[in-house]
Amino acid sequence: MADIFERLLKNYGPIGQHRERAHGYFAFPKLEGEIGSRMKFRGKEVIVWSLNNYLGLANHPEIRKVDAEASAQFGLAAPMGARMMSGNTNWHEQLEKELAEFEHKEDAILLNYGYQGIMSAIDALCGRHDVIIYDAESHACIIDGLRLHPGHRYVYKHNEVEDLKKQLERATSMIEKQGNGGILVITEGVFGMAGDQGKLKEICDLKKTYEFRLLVDDAHGFGTLGKTGAGAGEEQGCQDEIDLYFSTFAKSMASIGAFIAGPHVIIDYIRYNIRSQIFAKSLPMPFVVGNLKRLQLLRSKPELKEKLWYTARKLQQGLKENGFDIGKTNSPVTPVYMKGGVEEATAMVMDLRENYGVFCSIVTYPVIPKGHIIFRMIPTAAHTDADIEQTLKAFTETKQKLDAGEYKVGAIPDMADAR
Repeated sequence: MADIFERLLKNYGPIGQHRERAHGYFAFPKLEGEIGSRMKFRGKEVIVWSLNNYLGLANHPEIRKVDAEASAQFGLAAPMGARMMSGNTNWHEQLEKELAEFEHKEDAILLNYGYQGIMSAIDALCGRHDVIIYDAESHACIIDGLRLHPGHRYVYKHNEVEDLKKQLERATSMIEKQGNGGILVITEGVFGMAGDQGKLKEICDLKKTYEFRLLVDDAHGFGTLGKTGAGAGEEQGCQDEIDLYFSTFAKSMASIGAFIAGPHVIIDYIRYNIRSQIFAKSLPMPFVVGNLKRLQLLRSKPELKEKLWYTARKLQQGLKENGFDIGKTNSPVTPVYMKGGVEEATAMVMDLRENYGVFCSIVTYPVIPKGHIIFRMIPTAAHTDADIEQTLKAFTETKQKLDAGEYKVGAIPDMADAR
């Protein structure tokens, strides 16, 4: 018999295997100071492109005031207990009501966390006879939710509606043979890595031919897309046809929590069957009151979304004009695709942070194929023209170094030494 701990220590996983070199710099870095476009990293000021503070609400004075007042009034303990037992309040119900109205749905349910919430929602919605069909590039929270599903699940190629049709036909045939069960299609409003919107309108149009329900994870679209900020469904003119709309407060709202909006009878079913909420303490009052204020500002200050898009367009256009490949993004999420190995990517990130004052997230193998690098940048309403200009200059110069082979192994000292 093997000891569980001994087995774990022999294999820390694809990311954990680099922990000794990466910890504190590439993994678990510490950004200090007030949340904004410029913060401190290891004592130096850097322009930060890695925070999902899309609308700049994290340090908005009205938000900070309400957060402080709610914390002083209620503390973090209230309300005590799970909502079903003793943790429900008028404020919780008011936030659900306003979220439902904002998303043009009959009802909504609050979730303590987005990741945990959508996993548990998938578990509550689908039984062993049901089939789930999902986009190949779905977020990890969806994938983990699928692992809880006891029935069949089929994946379709990313944003390829023709392949989705094939999977719908496959699922329909199976359900007809077994005599019961239904189909749930899951996709995203905005895919957080590549920045491309899910083809929601085209997927909704398939309802004319196939029988299924649609769950959309719109974490990056909520607050950033659509005329009022209601998300990718509003942007594409198909919000009414989305059966269940999910989003988190961790991005545009710069907070904690999440919600699902949809038909009252289905939301009520989820309310009484979603285990991650039934058996968890209620969302604390400062978050609920603070989220009510955030939603108010999101609805009443369209200039925040306008500033976000000004920044996003200026950054994306500047990158393209300088010859960078930003893929097919049609959202604020801005990926920059380059060629290079892990060692080159490591050296380039260090150069950007240490010598150019630019902090952004990087993705390399094993998350993506060998020989490729993705810098993932998140423009926000808090960024300035000066931030963009400095960043474009930094990327242009470091790309020249990358192409010239200056970031080969040994170009920059190991961070274990630098620490």
